[in-house]
Amino acid sequence: MSETIKTDVVIIGAGPVGLFAVFEFGLLDIKAHLIDILDKVGGQCAELYPEKPIYDIPGIPLITGHGLTEALMEQIKPFNPAFHLGEMVLKVEKLGDAQFRVSTDRDKVFDCKCVVVAAGGGSFQPKRPPIAGIEAYEEKSVHYAVRKMDAFRDKNLVIVGGGDSALDWTLNLQPIARRLTLVHRRDEFRGAPDSVNKMRALVAAGDMDLKIGQVTALEGDSGQLVAAQVKGKESTDRIACDALLPFFGLTMKLGPVADWGIRMEDELIPVDTAAFETSVPGIFAIGDINTYPGKLKLILSGFHEGALMAQKIYHYVYPEKRLVFQYTTSSTSLQKKLGVA
Repeated sequence: MSETIKTDVVIIGAGPVGLFAVFEFGLLDIKAHLIDILDKVGGQCAELYPEKPIYDIPGIPLITGHGLTEALMEQIKPFNPAFHLGEMVLKVEKLGDAQFRVSTDRDKVFDCKCVVVAAGGGSFQPKRPPIAGIEAYEEKSVHYAVRKMDAFRDKNLVIVGGGDSALDWTLNLQPIARRLTLVHRRDEFRGAPDSVNKMRALVAAGDMDLKIGQVTALEGDSGQLVAAQVKGKESTDRIACDALLPFFGLTMKLGPVADWGIRMEDELIPVDTAAFETSVPGIFAIGDINTYPGKLKLILSGFHEGALMAQKIYHYVYPEKRLVFQYTTSSTSLQKKLGVA
């Protein structure tokens, strides 16, 4: 277990709403750590539709999910938030008044005064391939994400999938792998054409292999793979491998949120509309994960919720201080925080 990290607020979810909450906290001198199960910031915007146009962000006629994420990251840069990506929050415990302990599946522990759930519709989790017995190899030699590229150096790798993730990691890992084989059920790919062309060039040069078919069985012992069986149209091939990386997309699951003692309604978190606080004082929910009369699942609604929430959290973090509302357009102290004074 690593040393406990102490902060004012833990934000669960690094999508647009969670990122904007950092801005609102920063104006109030509230320090935040963000935890997200994805290996990058941006949440659903970055993962599911990075290039899809968004038309309803106030003052911005058109922006992509990727563009919005980049703009929000630039906006919160003055506040230096800490990110913990590729981690899932397993437990949220109330230790006392304005005191919570948050634990993740990477053995990190946070002590904080408030918790903000900005997890969209839940956590993104990888889809497991329909391969019998795959569970025995997970986190040992079957990996659904690449946390450290060097862990795959000099390995015989099998990557399964035909989308951008499968192709991107094929191109990134091929130079350091001993041998890499990409497996896809058909000889057509959903990924970016440039990535497909680069992959095919590597295959033509003999620098990697492409197998058309499906992985039907795994061979190994004590969680360590030695081979994967790939069934094609006419035959089944045995491919020696040390690691399997399946990229079958993501699915949205509520995850452990329901076990944190918060009142739920139909897998959503009811909140008040004054501060978006949940049934547990000190735990707040903003964005698509919450529900209240008149709720609209829009990014701009989440931004509004984050602004009001931050005002209430200030009193938990600084109970002895009086909060004076200020505008960024006229407050010299706020402009100094933003580095624009």
